Amino acid sequence: MSANCTEWAVSEGFVPYPEAVAFMEARAAAIAAGEAEELVWMLEHPALYTGGTSAKVSDLKDPERFPVFKTGRGGEYTYHGPGQRVGYVMLDLTKRGRDTRKFVHGLEDWIIGALASFGVEADRRCGRVGVWVNRPDKGEDYEDKIAAIGVRLRRWVSFHGIALNVSPDLSHFEGITPCGISDPRYGVTSLADLGIEKSLAKTDEAFLTSFETVFGPVRKIAAPDL
Repeated sequence: MSANCTEWAVSEGFVPYPEAVAFMEARAAAIAAGEAEELVWMLEHPALYTGGTSAKVSDLKDPERFPVFKTGRGGEYTYHGPGQRVGYVMLDLTKRGRDTRKFVHGLEDWIIGALASFGVEADRRCGRVGVWVNRPDKGEDYEDKIAAIGVRLRRWVSFHGIALNVSPDLSHFEGITPCGISDPRYGVTSLADLGIEKSLAKTDEAFLTSFETVFGPVRKIAAPDL
């Protein structure tokens, strides 16, 4: 979608959430001003909950369990923590068509492509943001979300992004109503829960390959120095 290479960085260890948001906001502003390149930043957070612009207080069921952050991304409450790969996506949509729906579709295709490389058949669902897998082992019409999407645009530059459950403790999601979906047919899963053991490094490789297919080439750089 873009003629230029997007920078690609991977952070080791846990990245504090406030510092990550501050960095994203500054980088998005620099991209909009033409002072920085687009960036995809892959990282892992310590255990925490975040509430997007549509978050309802009633969906935060255990506010004392982990730190809770209000954030400007779209969506409701979600969980971040160990074993989950977060991808923060700072792309210039002015150069990519200024089509928000197409952009979110691209994020979904990025995740779906990465999962396909592990033999996971996943897809989007009408009316439910994120990427889902069918769970016939749980019952008819049961589905689980394996990846969440929540983004914000400022001056047509995106920030925040996606979160794929690789091997998190799924009980940590019990402190919230994930993305506001309370229907018992719709739960949360991970690669490990599906019987697929992958390291975050292997997951990053799959993400990089899929990103280049959907959005264009990348150039690896050092992780941000926060």
